[in-house]
Amino acid sequence: MSTDNTLWARPALAAQVLAPRRDGRSDVLLRVPALADARRTVMLQSTLEALPGVTRVRVEVTARRLHITFDAARIGLPDLLDACHASACPAQPLRRELLDDPLHHQANDALKRLAVAGLFTMQAMMFALVLYLGVIDRVDASTRQLFRWLEMLAATPVIGYAAIPFFRHALRDLRARRAGIDVPIAIAVLLIYLASAWNTLAGHGAIWFDSATMLIFVLLTGRYLELRARRRHHDLDAASTDNLPLLATRRDAAGTWETVAALELEPGDRLRVSEGSVVPADGILACAQARLDTSHHDGESRVRHVDQGQPVESGSLVLDAPIELTVTRAGSATSATRRRQLAEEAARQRARTDGAADAGVGRFIAGVLGLAAATAAFWLWHDPARAFDTVIAVLVVACPCAFALATPATLTRAMSVLARRGVMLTRPQALAALADVDHALVDKTGTLTRPQLDAAATLTHNNIEPRQALAWAAALAHGSSHPVAQAVLRANAATPATASDIQVSAGGGISGRLDGRALRLGRAGFACPGHADDDALWLADAHGPLARFALVESLRPGARSAMQALQQAGIHVAIASGDSAPRVAAIAAQLDIADHHARQSPDAKFERVRAAQAAGHRVLVVGDGSNDAAALAAADVSASLAGATDLARHHADLLLGDDLSQLTLARALARRAVRTMRHNRRWGLTWNAIAIPLAACGLVPPWLAALGMSASSLIVVLNALRLEAPDAPPAAGPHHDQPARWQERTA
Repeated sequence: MSTDNTLWARPALAAQVLAPRRDGRSDVLLRVPALADARRTVMLQSTLEALPGVTRVRVEVTARRLHITFDAARIGLPDLLDACHASACPAQPLRRELLDDPLHHQANDALKRLAVAGLFTMQAMMFALVLYLGVIDRVDASTRQLFRWLEMLAATPVIGYAAIPFFRHALRDLRARRAGIDVPIAIAVLLIYLASAWNTLAGHGAIWFDSATMLIFVLLTGRYLELRARRRHHDLDAASTDNLPLLATRRDAAGTWETVAALELEPGDRLRVSEGSVVPADGILACAQARLDTSHHDGESRVRHVDQGQPVESGSLVLDAPIELTVTRAGSATSATRRRQLAEEAARQRARTDGAADAGVGRFIAGVLGLAAATAAFWLWHDPARAFDTVIAVLVVACPCAFALATPATLTRAMSVLARRGVMLTRPQALAALADVDHALVDKTGTLTRPQLDAAATLTHNNIEPRQALAWAAALAHGSSHPVAQAVLRANAATPATASDIQVSAGGGISGRLDGRALRLGRAGFACPGHADDDALWLADAHGPLARFALVESLRPGARSAMQALQQAGIHVAIASGDSAPRVAAIAAQLDIADHHARQSPDAKFERVRAAQAAGHRVLVVGDGSNDAAALAAADVSASLAGATDLARHHADLLLGDDLSQLTLARALARRAVRTMRHNRRWGLTWNAIAIPLAACGLVPPWLAALGMSASSLIVVLNALRLEAPDAPPAAGPHHDQPARWQERTA
């Protein structure tokens, strides 16, 4: 058993990661990066399931996580970690709070209800078909009654189980005295079922079980697809919302170093953070100097030099050598935790806004309920025998299926179309906001730009050809997904050779062997210690430096066309970056963006979003760093790109690929989707304007109302399926992209 793993047997540490169960067992969530390899995943799962005391192993490949249920009396957490390490799949325990995944439970519940609704709706429709055909070709009374009973039996699980969420939400809305979309749906479905059941028991009268079950099935389908998209996004980032370590090395009263839980840290403690580790708390640097990678919280890839007595923020990555610091803030008071809490609070506020009932739909629903009550009163006075059937017909005709399906059907289709184009929509409500934005706040480093090798500025040593040096560097870079490593691969035109024994040092570089030769690629302090550090990339072997590659910033693909398209659409575009003013101004000049701001902290970006919203603007934020997370969460709609930090992706509504032109495509599709939703709603209003008066006058029997309602819903779904993404924008020229004509076609 490794020394590091034995630490997890300590009660203070185990309490942070183990969740006790009622049956005496425990749950733990492990982050395992090696789950990206399918072969290792299968081997690891088999190994863990064979251990005594392990009762369940659930693999979450997308999230790179293992959820293990085990008997702590028979096997300990250190044993589980040792087994992972022995299988070449090192694991890191995650905080126990991540075990409580409401989206997972919601998705499972929704899937079960959808399966029940689909199965029994199909049966109800089959039984109803016999009765519908019996109107033309009369069947005997006993056969007709048999199929009425069978249809009621098929509909009962749908109404009694699958439709429970609609009844629950309707009850919640009624208690809150608001007219939510689920109120008339629940009332109509319940009355239709009860009336049909009464007529079935009585042996005469119409029944409409098939209409009620079909409505529930269609609505559940739309809501489940939306929930599944949210769940997938959650899986991408569930293990990454907080990168602070759970362990810390602290000096005790005797002057020796001890490993403790990060939660035990207090202001005044002396910490030691090793090279390549993350700082667990805010503090003041106690050693002479330090080199830190602060990209996780300030979004910039440049190294920060800190001298003794200067502050060090939690979440920073230590480079080159171990450091010591004196804790000033720990636990929930750290700057990293406060940034995350700010982003989460902004996300909660936006969720409350998304959950507010639409005023137009609320008025329509209130009108439908009022009309049904007036119809009941009139027919009870005029002809009580026809009152019930007439009210049922009105509710069925006026059931807001078109309203209920207009948005989810269109959003589901839009999500599918975007997914095929490499864009994931994580918050469906953001699509309408994307179509209406008039203000955009865009980060620079990693969003508008990305690192690139300047081949003309490459310097080599020992008469090595620049092309050969680049090929060696590419062989090492092939083992890393870091943006700088990807820049090396892009600069190398040839297929890279295969290096062995590749090891990636966080914040330092890559080492490996090529043709028996040990090579190192990275910063000067990593590749060739003793050389002055700079912003370049160095290649070295055991004898010294071989090459120096100059790194420059280049515009990300599609950045120019995306920014031009936004501006041509009348959207005010501003750049807010944590980088220096000259670098920000240079990129802004290339993109013809007049409004640009440098040295922007996370709070400053957040306040810019709030100020724009207070002025009445709909704000789009595009960013990739954790310093953008609060602004992303506060925006009306937000987007992040491939390679963004976990926290940024966690709070983004749109997850793009590597090309910013996908943002323009998503906005064009959003505009089309909004038009489709409006058309569907207009159709619903037209249908109701024609059919409701006829039903209220007793001219539409309930069975015909049910058929009309189903046809109206089908039209809405078919219209949503017509939604397609616009044609791709034309290829960019050597100097300027040309989005204008494409933008005109998508307006």
